[in-house]
Amino acid sequence: MNLLIKSATVIDPASPFNKQVTDILIKDGVITKIGTSLTDDAETINAKGKYLVPGFFDLNCNIGELGLETKEDLQTGTAAAAAGGFTGIALTPNTHPPVHSKAEVEYLLNRANNNLVDIYPLGTISNKREGKDMAEMYDMYKSGVKAFTDGNRPVQDAGLMERAMLYVQGFGAKVISYPEDTSIAGKAKVHEGVVSTMLGMKGIPSLAEELMIARDLYLAEDTGSEIHFTTISTERSVELIREAKRKGLKVTCDVAVHNLVLTDEALMGFDSLYKVKPPLRTQRDADALITGLKDGTIDAIVSQHTPHEIEFKDVEFEVAEYGIIGLQTAFSLVIKAGLPVELIVEKLSINPRKILNIKVPVIAEEQKANFVLLDDSAEWEYTRSENRSKSYNSPFMGQNLTGKVLLTCNNNQLSKF
Repeated sequence: MNLLIKSATVIDPASPFNKQVTDILIKDGVITKIGTSLTDDAETINAKGKYLVPGFFDLNCNIGELGLETKEDLQTGTAAAAAGGFTGIALTPNTHPPVHSKAEVEYLLNRANNNLVDIYPLGTISNKREGKDMAEMYDMYKSGVKAFTDGNRPVQDAGLMERAMLYVQGFGAKVISYPEDTSIAGKAKVHEGVVSTMLGMKGIPSLAEELMIARDLYLAEDTGSEIHFTTISTERSVELIREAKRKGLKVTCDVAVHNLVLTDEALMGFDSLYKVKPPLRTQRDADALITGLKDGTIDAIVSQHTPHEIEFKDVEFEVAEYGIIGLQTAFSLVIKAGLPVELIVEKLSINPRKILNIKVPVIAEEQKANFVLLDDSAEWEYTRSENRSKSYNSPFMGQNLTGKVLLTCNNNQLSKF
């Protein structure tokens, strides 16, 4: 792959060309030269007014493989990821069977070999995600797993979580907590508040999330462990993590991109496309999440890409499955949330890799070409024909969005959009 990108604005704090308008020449997947007025017989792309940034990385991506390929498989999932600017994705173990031994890890890595998008399977904390006994964590780590989580099943047993935190310290992995106290959340489907009362639906209190965050922060403090919280959604959760960071605890967290731009008011039409977990909260919560991103409390943004077949979403709200597809719309939604490109790069490109201790790509000479070309002002319509996922469960389908991915490059491969 030989490519010359002309007049792009580089946004990469680790690059000597950060915030400069320059030309970038790529030969055989490697950045060979950066400068002005470059010429070459390679394919040339005019990137004037566009941003060239390190490829995005998603810490919370659901792809059906293994066992649920009718929702999404690695081919369609990575195609959607590339179209969204993601050159790396961490796969949650919400599969059948779950990723709870080295066999599943090695299968996924072999299946994803030679892909534009780098795949990082996350292993389970507990065997079969049952929340009872620890899974084969060290074997999975040796096979390539960087972090462990039970996915969308929160670990209710505090003793199990404590043992997992202590165990992974021996080999430098990380535990990811999905914070929800199921005894408080119960079988409710939406955020508990004014909207749930108006709809006559039982709500999930913010306390269900905040109690679990408080518990795991205590465990992390007691064990001296690192802890990462995924998809936090409430104002108080942000405050708890902000205070923990002030105290010096080794804590990081991320937020689902749709929780930045949607609130529970979207549920007034009982549209199951807006049914997600954690649920859509209030505008006050969304504002607190955006503030947390800007002040450094929240380290990363995730797509929480969760594909479903039509029969699991186009049903009554009460019985519909949770989740929306989010890989292709993530960049547009962070633009909608009002985040500047520099902050987007920090939260979507750099910090997610740092959390998993993965090498962060740098836009510099003699470096592997791992980048995405962005237009933060381009408008596009997210239609079924534009959709790369196998599933269509997005409330943004059919909408005009601002902020478009133009080009994704990694592993000597290139995709244009």
